[in-house]
Amino acid sequence: MMVGVDISPAMLDAAVGRMAGKRFFPVVPNGQSLPFRNGSFDAVLCHLGLMFFPEPALGLAEARRVLRPECRVGVCVISTAERAPMWGVLANTLCRYLPDLARELQLSFGLADPGRLEGLLATAAFRDIRVEPVTREGAYASFEQYWAAIESAPGLIPQAYRLLPGPSRAEVRDEVRERLTPFEHDGRLVMSVEMVIGSGRA
Repeated sequence: MMVGVDISPAMLDAAVGRMAGKRFFPVVPNGQSLPFRNGSFDAVLCHLGLMFFPEPALGLAEARRVLRPECRVGVCVISTAERAPMWGVLANTLCRYLPDLARELQLSFGLADPGRLEGLLATAAFRDIRVEPVTREGAYASFEQYWAAIESAPGLIPQAYRLLPGPSRAEVRDEVRERLTPFEHDGRLVMSVEMVIGSGRA
């Protein structure tokens, strides 16, 4: 059985749809104070979430607490905005339109330094720690397909975009499209995305 944990109900709703037919139980707690007994899980995965924790070290400490001995945690965070243009270009553009949210918009890239992630895992008393950048290619049939995901996605950056009035949203869309032109090939939008992957043993 898998347990999905997220502070955002919208993110869990999206997960429930993807996990249809599987044994999946969604929970909406604070990741820094999980409602599970010590040693409850064989594995803990945190995918594109740790950088949003107010205190990532507490989140990793909780992950270790709920792991059974010798079991592992896996963490995936986004690298820098420049190395993840599918999110970085939009985030940097939005910072000018929503300056009061600039700090929140840059949180997506807050754990890009592999050394910092390694230090956080060590502070949480994990062993056999491994941290490495991994690059993957993301491809869309067109810019329109990419932008349709922005219009409907539940993440922080898309939600910030939808706070803008209509004319500003159109301006942001046009600017992002122009800045992503170097990644267009035969109508397709192809971007490499660097993630930082960390793991450790309890």
